[in-house]
Amino acid sequence: MLKAQDVIIALKLLRSFPELSFAELGRSVGLSASEAHGSVRRLIEARLVEPDSRRVVRRSLLRFLQHGVPFAFPANLRETTRGLPTAWGAPVLRDHFVTDEAPPVWPDPEGTVRGQSVKPLYPSVVAAAMRDPELYDYLSLVDALRLGRARERKMAEQELEKRLADSAS
Repeated sequence: MLKAQDVIIALKLLRSFPELSFAELGRSVGLSASEAHGSVRRLIEARLVEPDSRRVVRRSLLRFLQHGVPFAFPANLRETTRGLPTAWGAPVLRDHFVTDEAPPVWPDPEGTVRGQSVKPLYPSVVAAAMRDPELYDYLSLVDALRLGRARERKMAEQELEKRLADSAS
């Protein structure tokens, strides 16, 4: 059974980090070494990561992100708060949508944007995203799949497809 943090580990591994130790991998996303090891083990069991190389099976991950994550890890917009923009409010999608609505944000007391709060996949997402801009983009696209209407989901799917194809080895 996959956990929300497994999605974050899979996205981090996409960035060609299979050579990281479990301690380094976990630290990079705010998990312990044992939590990172457990995530990789579950991803291997789910056939989203190859067992020997720890490389992400990109096509399978894309299908899971598109069709599994919105149901396994749903999200809703909540009260207005300060935070880090995500989904269509994040830089990766912001220019594609014009809206008068407050953007979705991951709550963060040091955030500079007021918007509608959304619970991140895992509590360490905000810190991990701030340390790694590419991971931030991926996590924001995943949130667009979790939160968005058809238009936002379609744009996020297209961007994920493009990024996964561009980064394929």
